[in-house]
Amino acid sequence: MNTVLARAFPIDTSNRYGRADRSQVGRWFWEIDRVLLILVAVLIAIGLVAVAAASPAAGQRYSGGNVTFAPLHYFYRQLIWLALSLPVMIVISMMSRERLKQWCLIGTGVCLVAMLLVPIIGPEVNGARRWIGFGFAQVQPSEFLKPFFIVSSAWLLSLKEKDKGLPVMVLSGAFTALVAVLLMIQPDFGSTIIFGTVWIAMIALAGANIRLLAGIGVAGLVGIVLAYFFYDVATVRIDGFLFGEGDNFQVENAMRTLTAGGLLGMGPGGGTRKFGLPEPHTDYIFSVIGEEFGLIACMAIAAIYCAIVVRVLVKLLDEDEPFALLAAAGLTCQFGLQALINMAVNVQLAPSKGMTLPFISYGGSSMLALSIGMGLLLAFTRRNPYLKRSPYVVKWSGERSPQ
Repeated sequence: MNTVLARAFPIDTSNRYGRADRSQVGRWFWEIDRVLLILVAVLIAIGLVAVAAASPAAGQRYSGGNVTFAPLHYFYRQLIWLALSLPVMIVISMMSRERLKQWCLIGTGVCLVAMLLVPIIGPEVNGARRWIGFGFAQVQPSEFLKPFFIVSSAWLLSLKEKDKGLPVMVLSGAFTALVAVLLMIQPDFGSTIIFGTVWIAMIALAGANIRLLAGIGVAGLVGIVLAYFFYDVATVRIDGFLFGEGDNFQVENAMRTLTAGGLLGMGPGGGTRKFGLPEPHTDYIFSVIGEEFGLIACMAIAAIYCAIVVRVLVKLLDEDEPFALLAAAGLTCQFGLQALINMAVNVQLAPSKGMTLPFISYGGSSMLALSIGMGLLLAFTRRNPYLKRSPYVVKWSGERSPQ
C-alpha cells in the first residue's frame, strides 16, 4: 500500500529551498528579509486596487473626450509596468554588494549624462522638462538617479574607513550640489529637497561633526530664502502654501476628496470627487483612497510605510559594514521621505510637489526606479542565517565599539 501511495504522490526529497540548499535561489530565500518583502508586496497589491479606482477619473481627464477609452486603461498599463519591474527587483536583491556597487556607479554616470540632456532634448510638460522620450514611453532620469546616487554616495563616504585623509565630505557635497543644480534647472524643487535631505542623513551617519551639520542647516535655510526671492517655482509654491496666494485648487481639492469618504469610505467605484482631481492616479492617489476606502485605509497605508522604515533601521543595528549601513539607511530615508511628502501634500500639510506615492501611484519610471531601489535595499539587508553577527556596531564616527 505504501509503495502504491509513494508512486502516486512522489515526495521531493531534494530539500529544495531548505536550509541545506546552497543554490543561488536557495541562499536568497533564506537570507532575504521576508517580512520586508511581504510588506512591499502588500503595498503593491494596494497600489493595484488604488490605480483601478483612480483609472476612470484619470481616463476621463486625459482621454480627450475619446468615448472608446477604456476606464481601466491605467490599471492595465500598471500591470505591464509591474510585470517589468518586479523581476528587476528580485534579480537585484540576489546580487552581491560588490557587484551592486559597480553597477550603481555606472548607473550614476548614465543618469547624470541623461539629466544634462533633459533641458536640451526633453519635452516640456506643465512648464517643466524632466523627461526624455523614447518612442512609446518617457523616462525621468532623476527617478533612476535616486537609488544610484545613494549607493554611490555611501561608497564614497565609506572610503574614509580606508583612508582617513580623503576629503569624502567635500567630495560628496560637491556631488550633491551638482545633482541639485541639474534638478533646479528642470525645475524639480521636490526632488532637490529629497536628495539634499538624504545626503545630510548619510553624512550624519558617516560621522560628520555637529559644527558641519549646523553649518549645512544654516546654509539650507539661506538657500530656501534665496530660492524664494530668485527662483520662481519656489516663490509660487511657498506663497501658495503659507499665504494662500495663487492657484491652490489642487491641494485644497485633494483634501476635500480625501475626507469625503469619512472613516470607511464610499466603497470601490463610489467616489465622485476624484473626477475633479488633476492627477488622481499619480500625485493625488492617496486622496482617492481616502474617498473610496476611508481614512482608516489611509492610516493603515501610513502604518505600512512606517513599518518598512522601522524594520530596516532595526535590522541595521547589527550591521558592521559601513558601506552597507550607509547605503541601506540612505535608501530607507529616501523611500520613507518620498511617501511622507506625498501624503503630506494630500492632507494639505505641504505644497504640491509632483511626487508619487511609492508602489501605489501609477507610473512607469517611478515603478521601475522604486523596484531598483527596493531591490538594492533587500540586497543590503540580506543576512546569512548561519553567520553569527559581529558583537560590534558602527558608530557615527566610523569607529567600532562593543554593544
